[in-house]
Amino acid sequence: MTLTMPPEWEKHQRTFIAFPHTGYTLGNTQAEQNAARQAWASVANAASEYEKVTAIVHPDDERLAAKFLSSEIEVMIEKIDDAWIRDSGPTFVKDQAGKLAAIDWIFNGWGAQGWAEYSNDEMIASKIAARYGVELIKSDLVNEGGGIHINGKGQVLLTETVQLDPGRNPDWSKEQVEQELSRTLGVTDFVWLKSGLTRDYDEFGTRGHVDIVACYAPDGRVIYHDQKNPNHPDHLVSAEVRDQFFRRGQELVSLPAPETLKDSVGYVDYSYVNHYVLNNAVLLGSFDDSNDKEARSILRDCYPGREVVLLDARELFARGGGIHCITQQQPA
Repeated sequence: MTLTMPPEWEKHQRTFIAFPHTGYTLGNTQAEQNAARQAWASVANAASEYEKVTAIVHPDDERLAAKFLSSEIEVMIEKIDDAWIRDSGPTFVKDQAGKLAAIDWIFNGWGAQGWAEYSNDEMIASKIAARYGVELIKSDLVNEGGGIHINGKGQVLLTETVQLDPGRNPDWSKEQVEQELSRTLGVTDFVWLKSGLTRDYDEFGTRGHVDIVACYAPDGRVIYHDQKNPNHPDHLVSAEVRDQFFRRGQELVSLPAPETLKDSVGYVDYSYVNHYVLNNAVLLGSFDDSNDKEARSILRDCYPGREVVLLDARELFARGGGIHCITQQQPA
């Protein structure tokens, strides 16, 4: 069976999102919990203006979720641990006939991190596939949707610190990872970046997800996170990424990092690269930052004909991710 992963900008059947249930993502205080629920719901509600949205909601949260989510949103009641559906959910692909299938990666809490609960989340991909009658294709690779970006023409972006992470795939070689991604995603050209953004290696990080570093535009260019301030540790990361793509002869789009350098914890990994492409729109994280409008202008150029919608993503990033991390597309 030949499988290919459609790029995010191809037409969607729906968007999946999960409603925060517990753990560090939800927070400890009532204020933190309301902020998390509102942050996730704002993305779900905005997406529902453009396409069908299905929210995965824990049975204990069914009534609560209804207070935050638009009545337009379909609810799927399932036990979940966390709310990063890009990572725990299925990666949708198509066969030669265009029939949909779902890749079920092994999910182990971003490398079996001590704080991560994932006994329910590791089952969610198979439950989604069963609910919507999609063939499930199991993979032995520990991987997450935020750890890959494809261009729909055989190329994939990934980082050495995710797929080759000793906490994920300790016995896998780079060649074995490439073979499995070829089998499951139909890719043949592998762009291995050395690392992700600095903050992503903190306690609640993913150890280098590519979806805050770089992604593809529909015209083939690579959009990359450009930290221009030499005082930020990601300045060196951006330079290395830029140089690597230059050596490949790849045309680039510089997406400037927000001017904000730090929050109460340390250097931020705020990134406009972590946006989500809908059928007729792009959901772009904003940070009450002077570069928000410039980022929107750049992405309007990258996605002609789509409305670029700014949504405050600071509460998401404070918990370890962004808009792309909490969404997952099901291709039409």
